[in-house]
Amino acid sequence: MLQAFAGNAQQRVKKALFIIADGIPADVIEKVATPNLNLIAGQGKYLRAHVGGEKDGYSQTPTISAVGYNSLLTGTWFNKHNVADNDIKAPNYHYPTIFRLFKDQYPDKKIAVFSSWLDNRIKLVGDGLAATNNLKVDLHADGYELDTVNFKHDKESAYMHRIDEKVIDEASATIKQSAPDLSWVYLEYTDDMGHRYGDSPQYYTAIEMMDKQVGRIWDAIQYRQKNFKEDWLIFITTDHGRDERTGKGHGGQSARQRSTWMVTNAKGLNNYAKYYYPGIVDIMPSIAQFLNIDIPVKYKREIDGTVLTGPVSVAELKANLIQGNIDVSWKALSTDEKVKIWVSAVNNFKDGNPDDYKLLGEYPANAEHALVSVKDMPSTFYKVVIEGKYNTINRWIVPEVKK
Repeated sequence: MLQAFAGNAQQRVKKALFIIADGIPADVIEKVATPNLNLIAGQGKYLRAHVGGEKDGYSQTPTISAVGYNSLLTGTWFNKHNVADNDIKAPNYHYPTIFRLFKDQYPDKKIAVFSSWLDNRIKLVGDGLAATNNLKVDLHADGYELDTVNFKHDKESAYMHRIDEKVIDEASATIKQSAPDLSWVYLEYTDDMGHRYGDSPQYYTAIEMMDKQVGRIWDAIQYRQKNFKEDWLIFITTDHGRDERTGKGHGGQSARQRSTWMVTNAKGLNNYAKYYYPGIVDIMPSIAQFLNIDIPVKYKREIDGTVLTGPVSVAELKANLIQGNIDVSWKALSTDEKVKIWVSAVNNFKDGNPDDYKLLGEYPANAEHALVSVKDMPSTFYKVVIEGKYNTINRWIVPEVKK
């Protein structure tokens, strides 16, 4: 009887999907009618968020499209993933994407990319590249920006809306039929209208169109959850904001260009999500947690994002080199534990080699500060890592740049 009961109690399969709707700052998404985003947020949460890394710090990151995509995919800022602009000349694939981490652990599960830009799959995800361990994207519908026969380019960029519609058609049909385990959907038209018209009725209409498209993806997810033993996680976000003066530009570090948002159906948002200012890099570890990806320690120490759901130990790491000591501080989000402080004086990881981390102490999480000696490992550069029970955070100490 017990065996029969266990056989009937099948676990529901977890699936995840994220959507990037290009170029929408938080103030705009909050004033335009988005009933489908609101519906999803009603099951989880709407959060203001940011891109751009640490302004004027070592991780400062251009507020440009492909840069933002890769920050989401890798959970790291530009100083690590090395995508500086939309040319995507030399991504550092030593910082793996969520797709690669997933496939490394679950090679038989399916990943999918639905996008206008072919580069999203070929260059960022690295489909079929030796540098990504020959990662295979199982299902994809993309590259439509290159098809000028079916999507004839016009001055008003209406063709890009038709491409987004095609992307949504393919994505929603594939979800209903094949249900990939991890999917990325990318929508561009909103950014095109922002560049062309700035803050304008045309731009707001494009966002309303995007909301309807998200609704079709959500409907497909609801179909799967109702008819199959599946639980789905969805994140919808954007890659950058827009300039304050006109709303046409982006790429800089002004508050509005850094201002983004995320909508998710995720349950159990933690204190980090509630009380801090999430970044686009936080989505990757949150999806990884949901999909039960066991991220290797060498990668955990590099991820700049903090998980948004479930228990979390520490956040907001600060580190300052003072006469052979590093003054370390953090915020404790789980007080009944100890945290370990690791330090490396080299960055071999960027070249695919192991770093030489030394354990410099173990402290009560609620101490929230420590002074650790690095006199036996003299350097002007350090990587500082705090390892808690539930998460790991990191920060670099870099030589000051004379201005």
